[in-house]
Amino acid sequence: MLDGLGGTQGTRETGSTPTYATADAETSDLPKITAESPRGTPQAQPVPAIKRSRIGDLPMRVIYRALAVGAALLLVAVAAVVGFVTSGTPDQPGEERAGQIAAPSAAPPSPGPASTGPVSPEPSAPASASASSSAPGSPSPSGSASPSASGSPSPSGSTPAPDRSAVVTALADPRVPELPRDKRLGKLTGAADRSKRRLTDRRSGVSLVRLGKPWKVFGASPFSTRQVLPKVKGAAHRAMLVSCPVPILVQRETKDTALLAARWTLNHHPKGGKISWTASQPIKDGWLLAYRVKYRNKGKARSSMAAVAVTEGSGDKPAMLFVTIPDAQKKHWRDINTAVSSLRLK
Repeated sequence: MLDGLGGTQGTRETGSTPTYATADAETSDLPKITAESPRGTPQAQPVPAIKRSRIGDLPMRVIYRALAVGAALLLVAVAAVVGFVTSGTPDQPGEERAGQIAAPSAAPPSPGPASTGPVSPEPSAPASASASSSAPGSPSPSGSASPSASGSPSPSGSTPAPDRSAVVTALADPRVPELPRDKRLGKLTGAADRSKRRLTDRRSGVSLVRLGKPWKVFGASPFSTRQVLPKVKGAAHRAMLVSCPVPILVQRETKDTALLAARWTLNHHPKGGKISWTASQPIKDGWLLAYRVKYRNKGKARSSMAAVAVTEGSGDKPAMLFVTIPDAQKKHWRDINTAVSSLRLK
């Protein structure tokens, strides 16, 4: 408390009187003001730079382009591998491996042109015949080829088979009995045909009679020549006279070749047909077998008279003449005698 005007400073009983320091404004520097962190609060540390991955540094369009190029290269590689594999396969069209079967095919024949009349279904092959078939592409013991599934003959060499395995298989077929002792073919029912005209089978190297009316020459395929009778009511199949190279495996014995050929002709008879031999005799440079094929048609027992003649021609394989006439046209059975006796080398 001031002790009056101009008096001296007094003292208080309860404390000291504050003093004031004078500042020299002209000579003193201004103090620097710094911000101090509150006690106990750590100062913020500098944030280090974040490292980026190299992939993340790339623009997305660059990544998409790289993926597209990689996919294209992968597709090209796959296409090249597929092309290489498929180009080496042996099953290209027209390059099927030729198979060889030991016994004649029992597949149904091709019906051919519609005007020839329906062709009866063929009896199925027995298990024994199937077992004798060799796998496709297997080496053949001879140069001959098997008939196609349509029953058409296949041209090939005439090297005889090395054994009789095909004959054993054929005789195991319940439709084919053992051959009888040699027996000549007698005159069959009907009038003899007096025709002097002939047909030439250039593939087989033989010629044969061209029968007169009502016989007529028709489309030969799959044979070399074919003549037919008009189809009649009650007949299960159509009468025909054909020639071609033998469509089966050539055997060492001509009689055996004729046996296999006769079994093969069951393809051109009604289903369920069984052979009953009528004649078995040698002919010039060959063998003749005549037989009846018995079957049922609409529940009735019916039959056809047939014959197969096999002879050496000027072709690669022996020539075969085959004729069959159903019992509904038995008045023409005598034409079988005429046909087989007319076979000549060309």
